[in-house]
Formats: sequence, C-alpha cells, structure tokens
Amino acid sequence: MADRSLRGMRLGTQSLQSEEGVEFSPRKRSVYRSPDGTTFEVVFALDAEVPQQWESPKTGQEGILLTSEGEPVVLDVADVKVPRSHWDMLLERRTRPELEELLQERLDFLRSRKGQQKIGA
Repeated sequence: MADRSLRGMRLGTQSLQSEEGVEFSPRKRSVYRSPDGTTFEVVFALDAEVPQQWESPKTGQEGILLTSEGEPVVLDVADVKVPRSHWDMLLERRTRPELEELLQERLDFLRSRKGQQKIGA
C-alpha cells in the first residue's frame, strides 16, 4: 500500500507544503555602495537594526549604507560604546604603584615556593 501512495513521487526534490495562508514578515531594502562604486541591495526585516557596513555578495568588499538620496549614512560616534579591556577595569580600581607592589609580592611568594614542591603529592 505504501509503495502505491509514493509511486511517481520525487522525494527530496519537491516540498509538499504550499504557500497558501503564509504571511511574510514586513521587510525593507537597504542599499550599500562598495569602494569600487558598485551598489547592492540587502533585505532586512522591518524591525531589524540595519548595520552600517555589509559585505558585497559578489565582490566581497565592504559596502557602506546609503540613504534614500544615495548619500552615505554618517554614523554618530557618540552612539558607539568603546569596549573596556580587563586592564582598563583594573586601573579603575587600583593605581599603577599598587599594582606593581601586588605583583612584586606575588612574585616573591612564588619564588619562595619554587624549591618546596613535593613530587608525587
């Protein structure tokens, strides 16, 4: 019975689902220009945050987002949050002389322990 119901069907090449009743999410097109002057479009969801740069699918170059008038979008530098490194956060809590003193104490402790390690413990 199962052989008869699948006879003539190309499994794996065609979907049995239809697009009937499917509602696509609202979308917007963003235009980018690469350094060589070519433009390309990328489709995003309407509520998605559009990135300032996007890689061209044809050339692989980074394209800059354009306004509806065709001018490059100027990124507001104040909006960009600069990531802090561990060193920056450490310097917020301690001064450099304090850090050097702590380092020296730790080095002295490690050097004093160097000959006291037990083998097989």
